Amino acid sequence: MPELPEVEVTRLGIAPYLEGRYISGIVIRNSRLRWPIPADLMRQAQGRMIVAVNRRGKYLLLDCGEGALIIHLGMSGSLRLLKSDIPNSTQSVELAYPPDRHDHFDLILDNQSVLRFRDPRRFGAVLWQSGQAEQHPLLHHLGPEPFSENFNAGWLYQVSRGRKISIKVFLMTNRVVVGVGNIYANEALFHAKINPQTAAGRIGLLRYKRIVQHVQFVLSNAIKSGGSSLRDFVNSDGKPGYFQQQYWVYGRAGEACRECGAVIKQIKQGQRSSFYCPVCQR
Repeated sequence: MPELPEVEVTRLGIAPYLEGRYISGIVIRNSRLRWPIPADLMRQAQGRMIVAVNRRGKYLLLDCGEGALIIHLGMSGSLRLLKSDIPNSTQSVELAYPPDRHDHFDLILDNQSVLRFRDPRRFGAVLWQSGQAEQHPLLHHLGPEPFSENFNAGWLYQVSRGRKISIKVFLMTNRVVVGVGNIYANEALFHAKINPQTAAGRIGLLRYKRIVQHVQFVLSNAIKSGGSSLRDFVNSDGKPGYFQQQYWVYGRAGEACRECGAVIKQIKQGQRSSFYCPVCQR
């Protein structure tokens, strides 16, 4: 499933080609995604200029000034930017890149390039929000971004008091911090030397400082590496990420810890697999 680094890599890839361009058309081949694509999307979006391509958690936000197109990649979604060799020819894009059964949505720009949304499992979303994107019900409750000033040890310490939930599940709670999915929570806790089963309310301020530092460290490295290519993820030019080559614990159950040599363990937490070193992580 694309997590924050994969979504940010996608944003960085498409932003230079979308910002400042006008939406000239929309093609909906299958509106039945996780939430139906709005039937009036063409009326809402056509003719608007894309002012900026932003991200909130795992949501991509195509800011059109008085409204925004909200895109979520779901479990298996990806975006590809398709460009015609013939100026002003959408038809040449269709001929050069014929859509397959999982290409559900095309956003056509005024230079006739196409942003194509592919989603084999149809757990993604293409939605419209009038006004500010953050007013959408899917976004207004989200916690701070992991690279923002609001994500700090004081915040984590405050909201964790009295919480018996494990620190790993706590970090994956969107009201606490957005975008720290399963892979990166595992990796950050390894580098912070904290057992993923530790209750969030038992962690002190100094250890939360370590957690913040290593959440940001792991996410930054993942973005630089193009994200993780598990299952279907590719970035906007169709290339896979390779951060999975740098995993210290994730997916390495039964293997030796790269730091101390102990055997990496695997457990279930909140219906997700957790991986940790029983010696390094206390």
